[in-house]
Amino acid sequence: MNAASAPSPRPSRPTIALAMGDPAGISPELLAKALAEPDITAAAGLVIFGDRRILDGGATVAGTRLDIDVVDDAEAVPAAPTRPVLVDLKNLDPADVMPGEATLAGGRFATDNFRRALRHAAAGRADAVVFTPFNKKAMRLAYAGYDDEIRFIADVLAFDGPAREFNVLEEVWNARVTSHLPLAAVSAAITGEAIVRNLALTDACMRAAGFARPRIAVAGLNPHAGDGGNFGTEEIDVIEPAVREAASKGYAASGPYPADTVFVRARRGEFDAVLTMYHDQGQIAMKLMGFDRGVTLFGGFPFPICTPAHGTAYDIVGRGIADIGAMRHATLLAARMATSNAAPAAATEPAAS
Repeated sequence: MNAASAPSPRPSRPTIALAMGDPAGISPELLAKALAEPDITAAAGLVIFGDRRILDGGATVAGTRLDIDVVDDAEAVPAAPTRPVLVDLKNLDPADVMPGEATLAGGRFATDNFRRALRHAAAGRADAVVFTPFNKKAMRLAYAGYDDEIRFIADVLAFDGPAREFNVLEEVWNARVTSHLPLAAVSAAITGEAIVRNLALTDACMRAAGFARPRIAVAGLNPHAGDGGNFGTEEIDVIEPAVREAASKGYAASGPYPADTVFVRARRGEFDAVLTMYHDQGQIAMKLMGFDRGVTLFGGFPFPICTPAHGTAYDIVGRGIADIGAMRHATLLAARMATSNAAPAAATEPAAS
């Protein structure tokens, strides 16, 4: 968030608004574990939106003790909280939770918490938002217009600028040109403008996360990146010219490369990020490399928004074995980006390197 857009100067230690996610999965357990991690609580002031009873249940499953302050109203949260603060909305009776099942009650709980966390940040009272995993079926039951998190965020913030979902591991980032589209519609949606726009947004988000000049590899659409036109011409007609245009603007972009090997090269350190053409082209590679470590970043909004890339894990709910790795990385990435002066509200052309 730019200082000029905030109602008052923010302290150097960022504040994160943290929304409790789907109550029927591992979200309550993950949050309880996160609040017991010194590196997480040291990285940012945490303002949690949800229900104390649900969080207590998560702490019981996790076997942790909650060391937090509790308030009934977000207005009572200090401007720079030194300890985690729960805004107890009292918005879900534990008796209404059906472990391992997507329900209307669970969807209402998650959407209410997320909406309040987003508005807290939009009001300048937090520098980033993090949420524990949602269940898309439950979210749709509660919010008829719910396509994905980007649509929900844009609706809540009345935001109409460019925004995109990124998958993040320590060693490589994944961005994409198209997202939740049927495969039959992908080719028509790939335009030079869309590629350049997403390269610009990727560069801006990565700079906010600490990359001086991120090296972005662009994947082809077709097998073997079209094999010189033998397996399709999108690479020749659209992708390659867009990469040249982006490079002329100063972005460290190259490609197109065959999608079946570009992540191997990125993991070896040749690239910092891969821009893929469609959803599963990158998701499969990223989840194979680090399912328990991956972070989803929603970039392009006025503040960073992060969540673990894994789901609600209904199959292990209540067992106390949920891995905290992705939740840790999501919170620390949000804190790092919030601290940066460049947390991007929109993509801009890179400074000269």
